[in-house]
Amino acid sequence: MTPTGEVRHVEPPAAPSMDGAGVALAVRGLRKSFAGRTVLDGLDLRLRSGEFLALLGANGCGKSTALRCVVGLETPDGGTIHIHGREAGAARDAESARLRRRTAMVFQQVHLVRRRSVLDNVCAGALGRLPLRHSLTPLLFPRELREEAMACLDRVGLAARAAEPAGRLSGGQQQRVAIARALCQRASIVLADEPVSALDPVAADQVVGLLAELAREQGLAVAAVLHQPSLARRHADRVVGLLDGRVAVDAPAGALTEADLAALYAADRRPAEQEHR
Repeated sequence: MTPTGEVRHVEPPAAPSMDGAGVALAVRGLRKSFAGRTVLDGLDLRLRSGEFLALLGANGCGKSTALRCVVGLETPDGGTIHIHGREAGAARDAESARLRRRTAMVFQQVHLVRRRSVLDNVCAGALGRLPLRHSLTPLLFPRELREEAMACLDRVGLAARAAEPAGRLSGGQQQRVAIARALCQRASIVLADEPVSALDPVAADQVVGLLAELAREQGLAVAAVLHQPSLARRHADRVVGLLDGRVAVDAPAGALTEADLAALYAADRRPAEQEHR
């Protein structure tokens, strides 16, 4: 962020264009308020296929709300969301719902069914494209789906744990199961909302590294809300920092400065400073 409050936008030397081909997600002028409090104030954001984007910013700056608007869990008050060049409107619209099935959300709380097998949990990622009769019980999951889910588990390094109840896995392993479930959804855009905030540093690094690999090796468009700037610098291609519901920093991860971080997290320090006065 510049001293004048403008967005500090730094383009990498040979970055492909953010317009046209390659743009998986384009958010323009997104606005959202809760009980009269503005959370998103004209947010603009773009994400390319094959790119891993880290979203940084203080609590309440709008990071999670932006992702929830994209997948249809929140309805924005204004602005547009384009997924692979097509506008996704109201979540109840059939075409918009089809477009949003190309996006998968990985949450801080992984929402696995702990008593069911790891494999059954991954298969659940395909429920949106299965006939209703196949979704009534895991026993009806077709063989082809189970094979696809096993391939997804293999990709995240957990194929050997497929038959175990999900509740027996560690926190980092459960988060990898959630990522495998997103892969089984066949999403081309993966949005992760604080996926490593409850993990130890080693597991956190492994999960964020996996998200980066999926973007670069499988061409997915991946955006993750992180509270660890060090992980963003280590793994992300690009960092977008939000402040008061707007983009304040948009730069390659390697160009993120300490001044950027100080500006982005100033809001988190204010209450503590006031308590000590």
